[in-house]
Amino acid sequence: VDVVRMLASGRVKSVRAAAGAWDPARPADGAYSALLAFDDGAFATLVYSGYAHFDSDELMGWIGESGARKDPQAYGAARRALAGGEAALKQARSYGGAAYAPPPAPEAHPHFGLVIASCERGDVRPLPTGVAVYGDAARRLEPLPPPAVPRAEVIDELHAAVREGRAPLHDGAWAMHTLEVCLALRRSASEQREVFL
Repeated sequence: VDVVRMLASGRVKSVRAAAGAWDPARPADGAYSALLAFDDGAFATLVYSGYAHFDSDELMGWIGESGARKDPQAYGAARRALAGGEAALKQARSYGGAAYAPPPAPEAHPHFGLVIASCERGDVRPLPTGVAVYGDAARRLEPLPPPAVPRAEVIDELHAAVREGRAPLHDGAWAMHTLEVCLALRRSASEQREVFL
């Protein structure tokens, strides 16, 4: 939701979604599809599955969300890791947890899956190694060097807000609207109707 809000106008006008809870061991919505309509006429389609059958990192050249290379032969590793209890696994891996390990230096930029922004005169696709630009007659890659620190932009934004008094892009109002969109997504799926914000 945050990614598409940054790419579009930011303010979502309505949400229409469907969701599924298909794993009895994890009794919560684990997959959804949603259409977000923005105030200025932009729209976005979001598709998510947390069941780890299809690994969308395959579409990102086997670069994981953190920017580290993944082994395509390790199919099913995420599902096996969850078998021991999802909440306990997340707590152990969190900062200060028993299994916490600092992330390795990334080989590429972190990502949140496949994103394609369709624009008036072309499309753009963020990749772990740059941005693919698709025009009317040609396709090109605008390469980006690998980051020295994973998600440095997040820390830089926080530092600039606290130490330099600069207004962050992601302030409290931004966070509250993202939460509002997420709750509308769940409500739309539950009530099987478009929800206006």
